[in-house]
Amino acid sequence: MSENSASFFAQRRAYLTLILISLFCLMPFFWVLLAAFDPKASQFLQIPAGVTVDHFWNLLANESGVRWVLNSVGIVGSATLLCLVLAGFGGYALSRTQAWWKRPLLYAIILVRIVPPPALIVPVYKVMLFLNEWVNGLINSLTSDVAQQMMLSRMFSFVDGYLGLILIQCAMQLPLAIWIMKTFFDAIPKDYEEAAALDGASQWQTVRHVLIPLALPGFAAAGLFAFINAWGDFLMPLMFTSSPELQTLPLGMFRAFLRVDAIDYGFLTALAVIYTLPAVIAFAFARKFLTQTFSGGVKG
Repeated sequence: MSENSASFFAQRRAYLTLILISLFCLMPFFWVLLAAFDPKASQFLQIPAGVTVDHFWNLLANESGVRWVLNSVGIVGSATLLCLVLAGFGGYALSRTQAWWKRPLLYAIILVRIVPPPALIVPVYKVMLFLNEWVNGLINSLTSDVAQQMMLSRMFSFVDGYLGLILIQCAMQLPLAIWIMKTFFDAIPKDYEEAAALDGASQWQTVRHVLIPLALPGFAAAGLFAFINAWGDFLMPLMFTSSPELQTLPLGMFRAFLRVDAIDYGFLTALAVIYTLPAVIAFAFARKFLTQTFSGGVKG
């Protein structure tokens, strides 16, 4: 056998191995997609006898699917936006400063991300509980109407409230986002800022018209990681919410498994499809910026 023939067959074997591994990894997603539209969905992979959208209709109309989706989108979206704002300021400040405490602070920031989240539950809960008591006291002093107190408490409480979940998700994703933005701002030459200053631009104009457009790939990468990690988080919403009105999609999927009657695989797979879509859409939007980020950042 010639050397070219041996190389050809080796490539064929490598491609065949990759195809088999890809099929094995895609099989669960294929089952979820089929079962979501299968009128008789089960735990086994099967070709559906028909196609139906009743599982999605049941999830959105009869169950609490709409509330779960809105809660997840609102909490995770707000946390991601807040995380990007703070990471942008923090990353730029850490990139441009030359203070002696810069490196220890960076290691301290990333240490928070390395610590397992379950180890942070007790101290974080104690802090949030203290702040929650202060907020509830402030709400009670502002209004005596019980309905208004309940509404404001649900919005601004640190425990069992939207504000608390948003801040927790933001805090959990902020360390990695700061490191991403700091690394990306390091790749932006200071010459751009100096040229803008010589042209008479103010600090805000320099940030708005020079730094932010150049840093968009970094913001896209940080935002994508923050969104996906917060979107898939199960532990923090479980620990800091007790009201059914505040449940997110991960909690809804978990509650569906705990039902006393038989497991509705059509309902679960429809929920899984809806649960997966936002992450896929976010990746599709950020893909162009991610390509620029991982291919070298800013050039020229």
